[in-house]
Amino acid sequence: MADHKTSDGDQRCQNLILFGATGDLAKRMLLPSLYALHADALIAPNLKIFGTARSELTDDGFRDMARDALDEFLPTDRKDEGAIASFLERLFYQPLDASTIEGFDDLAAKVGDISCGLAIFLSTAPFLFEPTIRGLQSAGLAGDNVRIGLEKPLGTDFESSAQINDAVAAVFPEERTFRIDHYLGKETVQNLMALRFANMLFEPVWNSNNIDHVQITVTETVGLEGRADFYDDTGALRDMVQNHMLQLLALIAMEPPGNFDATAIRDEKVKVLRALRPVPEGDSVTGQYGDGAVKGEPVKSYGDDLGDGSDTETFVALKAHVDNWRWQGVPFYLRTGKRMADRRSEIVVQFKPVPHNIFVGREGRLEANTLIIRLQPEEYVRLLVMAKEPGIDRDKIVLREVPLDLSLSQAFAGTRRRIAYERLLLDLVEGDQTLFVRRDEVEAQWKWIDEIRETWKTSGKKPKSYNAGGWGPSAAIALTERDGVSWHD
Repeated sequence: MADHKTSDGDQRCQNLILFGATGDLAKRMLLPSLYALHADALIAPNLKIFGTARSELTDDGFRDMARDALDEFLPTDRKDEGAIASFLERLFYQPLDASTIEGFDDLAAKVGDISCGLAIFLSTAPFLFEPTIRGLQSAGLAGDNVRIGLEKPLGTDFESSAQINDAVAAVFPEERTFRIDHYLGKETVQNLMALRFANMLFEPVWNSNNIDHVQITVTETVGLEGRADFYDDTGALRDMVQNHMLQLLALIAMEPPGNFDATAIRDEKVKVLRALRPVPEGDSVTGQYGDGAVKGEPVKSYGDDLGDGSDTETFVALKAHVDNWRWQGVPFYLRTGKRMADRRSEIVVQFKPVPHNIFVGREGRLEANTLIIRLQPEEYVRLLVMAKEPGIDRDKIVLREVPLDLSLSQAFAGTRRRIAYERLLLDLVEGDQTLFVRRDEVEAQWKWIDEIRETWKTSGKKPKSYNAGGWGPSAAIALTERDGVSWHD
């Protein structure tokens, strides 16, 4: 949705530094995304891409690694030998231990002239943020024409997040700081705003007068997948709810912004995040997967995957409220977990029933309308409406719920579907902050999450076991059913 016009004129950077350039994120997402932008001529022909990490590689060694990554992770229809060869010519590499300041002068020397702009993508462990920022400043890589993109995790709680943000803000002002939540780069997430604010059909009924409740589900079938140490220190609440799911909630619940720009949109999102009601202990459920089967394949418990016992939650369900006029009395049910029955990211908006059923005399039964916005693995918007079954009616009318479907992949079949990091990297290079998270948003999110964690600690809450391949502990079902609501499974 962003048109890639910068907020301060056309200030496309001509240099890009990727920290963590030999890691899994770079191989799977960043390098394929940059290649796609290159192949489609969306980045300047003179943009140079500098990778840096602790690995001792030469330029040619980094290019070989990048070629292997593209070979493994690019779709077949995107592989073009000529385009790959010309893309690799953009790549350079400088080894760096970010925990010490000594190597940053060598990095600066490698990059050379940055008078035409520099963008930095920083993906690193939280404890390395501060030394990295100091190193960039000491080497002259933090001037007025330098912007920095920060990949999560930005801390583990409000205090550590504020410490990181203070360190960044001492060198990079807010207008040159781009906090990344890759969910905001997903096409369907951006379509939330188009759905709400470009269609007269929805916005007039987008409130507590017409909506019964909202469900947000983000589930995975995978377990730890090589992230054991990180995940066990983090858990589902901080790994998924604090960022992705709260950003989705904010986009659903926000007031209409005055216009489509970074300031207006983020002003409205932060109002929602600040209006979140504290969650009492009884309105949250935590779980940890045990032995089970996913897609017919047996899988072991979290403890077996971890190799040790742990009280870390791999599942969390919450009942949240936004305390403002628009959403008073409307519960937002959030659910996320690992080793679940299905991989799914979706938003379900459940409308209230019609106030009077005129078909009741002929046994016509009604269901309230439901709007389903599926983010992955499919991308679609589905509105469930009531319709009459064909046939001659006498004493009985048969009404049935039928879907009105908008499949984004089919509706835009001639348009290339882009992964989130393509858009976010392009926006970073071009200086468009619309799809990035502002500091006050991050801090509002952490304050709400920290209150939940403190409640768990005070009450001694421990995760309940659930079978891998299911939909979480039974307490998660009770969380909604006590309100007469069922999860959309």
